[in-house]
Amino acid sequence: MKLLFVADPLSTFKTYKDSTFAMMREAARRGHDILACEVGQLVWQRGGRVTAREARHIRLTGDAQDWFAVQWTGDVALADVDAVLMRKDPPFDSEFFYATHLLSQAEREGARVFNKASSLREHPEKLAIMEFPQFISPTLVTRDPAEIRAFHAEQRDIILKPLDGMGGMGIFRVKDDGLNLGSIIETLNKDGTQTVMVQRFIPAIAEGDKRILIIGGKPVPHCLARIPQGGEVRGNLAAGGKGVARPLTARDREIAEELGPILLQRGLLLVGLDVIGENVTEINVTSPTCFQEITDQSGFDVARMFIDALEGALA
Repeated sequence: MKLLFVADPLSTFKTYKDSTFAMMREAARRGHDILACEVGQLVWQRGGRVTAREARHIRLTGDAQDWFAVQWTGDVALADVDAVLMRKDPPFDSEFFYATHLLSQAEREGARVFNKASSLREHPEKLAIMEFPQFISPTLVTRDPAEIRAFHAEQRDIILKPLDGMGGMGIFRVKDDGLNLGSIIETLNKDGTQTVMVQRFIPAIAEGDKRILIIGGKPVPHCLARIPQGGEVRGNLAAGGKGVARPLTARDREIAEELGPILLQRGLLLVGLDVIGENVTEINVTSPTCFQEITDQSGFDVARMFIDALEGALA
C-alpha cells in the first residue's frame, strides 16, 4: 500500500520519541510505501484533484540521525494513494482548518483520510469534552471576565487555558487567594476577544496527566502518566513532565470503552484522551502521541496495533 503522511517537516522529527515515525517504521516493516508532505504542499485547482506538490517517497535508513533517504519526489493526487494520514501537530489554527477542507475535497475525490477531515474540524481538542459531561470536572468556556471570576469564587482553585494551546502552553493555576487572576484573564482573553477554558483544579494531577490512546475504537492497555516535576502544575512532556507507562485503571477503561466506539464511528481511527484522576480534560484527535514511550516502557507495540487498525479500515 501507498501511505501519504501529511506532517511537519521530516527534518524536525525526534525519531526516538516521535509517534509518526513509529507509524512509518511499522508500515515500512510490512512493505508499505511511505510518502510524506507538509500541509503547505496541498493544492487544488479547478478541473484537477487535491494534490501534494513535490511529495517525497522515502526509505527509512535505520540511522538515528539521517533517518530517511528520498527515493523520488513528485506530485501525488491524494486519491491515488491507499491512505492519507493527517499528522500535522497543533495548533489548530486557520491554516490547519483550511487544510481539513482540502482533505474533505480529497475525500470526495476518493481519498481515504485518517483521521477523517470533517471529524478533525468537529472535535477541537479542548472543546470536544463538552459532549461528554459525565466524564469531566466542573468546566466553563467563556470570554467574559465576570463569568471567570464567578467560577473562581465557586470553585476556589482553578486552571485557565487557551483553546488553541498545545504542550501545556498558556496554562495557569489560580488558587483560593485569587492572586493575579485579573492579569491572567487579560492575558488569555485579550480584552474579551478570545474564548478561554476554565476548569476546577484536580489534585490528582500530582499522580500524572494520563494519555490514553484509543485505536480503532479500542483502548491501548497501557497509558502514559505525565507527572509534573519541580513544582510545575503541568504534566505535559513538552513542559518537563516525566512520562511513566501504567496499566489502565477500571475507570480509564470505562471512559475509553464508552467513547472509543462513538469516536471511531465518526472516522477517528486514533484518539488520545487526557485524563486526570477520573476526569477527561481533553480529547486529542489532530496528532496524538506517546506511542514510543508506552511501547518502550510496557512492551506493548502501539504502532503495530495502529497499523493493524489502519489495514483493517482500508480492507
